[in-house]
Amino acid sequence: MFLIRNLTRVSPTTSSIVTRFRNTGSSSSPYTLSSRFCTAQETQIQSPASSNGVDRSQYEGLRPTREGEKPRVVVLGSGWAGCRLMKGIDTNLYDVVCVSPRNHMVFTPLLASTCVGTLEFRSVAEPITSIQPAISREPGSYFFLANCSRLDADAHEVHCETLPEELDTLKPRKFKIAYDKLVVASGAEASTFGIHGVMENAIFLREVHHAQEIRRKLLLNLMLSDTPCLPKEEKQRLLHCVVVGGGPTGVEFSGELSDFIKKDVRQRYAHVKDDIHVTLIEARDILSSFDDRLRRYAIKQLNKSGVRFMRGIVKDVMPQKLILDDGTEVPYGLLVWSTGVGPSPFVRSLGLPKDPGGRIGIDEWMRVPSVQDVFAIGDCSGYLETTGKPTLPALAQVAEREGKYLANLLNEIAKANGGRANSATEIELGVPFVYKHLGSMATIGRYKALVDLRESKDAKGISMTGFVSWFIWRSAYLTRVISWRNRFYVAINWFTTFVFGRDISRI
Repeated sequence: MFLIRNLTRVSPTTSSIVTRFRNTGSSSSPYTLSSRFCTAQETQIQSPASSNGVDRSQYEGLRPTREGEKPRVVVLGSGWAGCRLMKGIDTNLYDVVCVSPRNHMVFTPLLASTCVGTLEFRSVAEPITSIQPAISREPGSYFFLANCSRLDADAHEVHCETLPEELDTLKPRKFKIAYDKLVVASGAEASTFGIHGVMENAIFLREVHHAQEIRRKLLLNLMLSDTPCLPKEEKQRLLHCVVVGGGPTGVEFSGELSDFIKKDVRQRYAHVKDDIHVTLIEARDILSSFDDRLRRYAIKQLNKSGVRFMRGIVKDVMPQKLILDDGTEVPYGLLVWSTGVGPSPFVRSLGLPKDPGGRIGIDEWMRVPSVQDVFAIGDCSGYLETTGKPTLPALAQVAEREGKYLANLLNEIAKANGGRANSATEIELGVPFVYKHLGSMATIGRYKALVDLRESKDAKGISMTGFVSWFIWRSAYLTRVISWRNRFYVAINWFTTFVFGRDISRI
């Protein structure tokens, strides 16, 4: 009944969108569609500028809002920052339009667990329409599966295009969306530091499809290692898993992988148990955000789990091996790249102020200076040097709290009659955003974890290791999973993995 009720709720909106795109009949209104869409045929009709100064003429896509309609917030991205903002925005005050290449949010702290079957992939994916139901119900709120290609801040428009991988289903389509408030929350991309071969040969760990690719390749290599007459060197290469990057993501994945090898591979692939290995490569210290005591404990436990450590800088990545700065060649069957993030090509292409790291520059209220009605949050943004504030780390808790803050700020702006484009210039914005670090956690396998609840690694406070920390880690993230549905999935997945082991089917 729950599924039927949800389908009933979503279907009318979906069908209405299709109808609005297809309806090109004549009308006395310059915009012949009963909705807020305008088609290519209608761009020949000139209409006067709206009251907020945005020209309505020559428009194809989602037109500017009119008097009597709610102002429109356009959100670019569906990550931690964007989804937290959409969850907190008051849909009685705004229409919400989300543009993203994915229709879900990824609960990234548990993503590494899906690579080895501890969790199922759907357990870490939360649909956007569950986070903000107005997108599937309200007539002026929409989700578009597309990429933003350009921003026209003067015209209060974003230019979008459909995804290239969907071209076999739909011909390339470009369209524009008018906004009253724009929130750029497009995130960041994995840093490759310009190293040759990384994009072609390594797998990142930022999206669900990355985890699916890692899982498929890991299980494929396990099965190929059974091939008769396979040379021992080739077998060892296939079964060598290399992780580059000693941050929390790389360490957690190494811990999950070592658990998978010890508890599942050695039982079901006993003849390769002595050939499969995990190597973690880091240029400096692993888990640099934790203090020395916690780092030493993590290294000790990972060594017990069979994880090898190598210190070095990767200089080149080839299809079956990588080369370090000292000339060492490291053959691999699976290469996972987790060396931090940097600004995406889209962010770099925007003609907006930038922070020292190349991210979109913002002030203390998440505004982009010198541009009206544009805000930026999450990993794509950073404080301008003129604010005197240090750049915040690219963490989920930072992005989530920025999204929550900006949602409250936009709600207050709308209540003060500043929701329309160019109408909030004289409104007092109130208290600026202040970030307070809540602590860090990382699991390292074998029912062990690190928990550091201090504001910084040099401050006083609680830090602990061991089984109790692992229990706190699991409890904390179980409560942070957004929906009760996914909390149920995660709890059931953990229980079935504990009782029956991980699923090693390659689907």
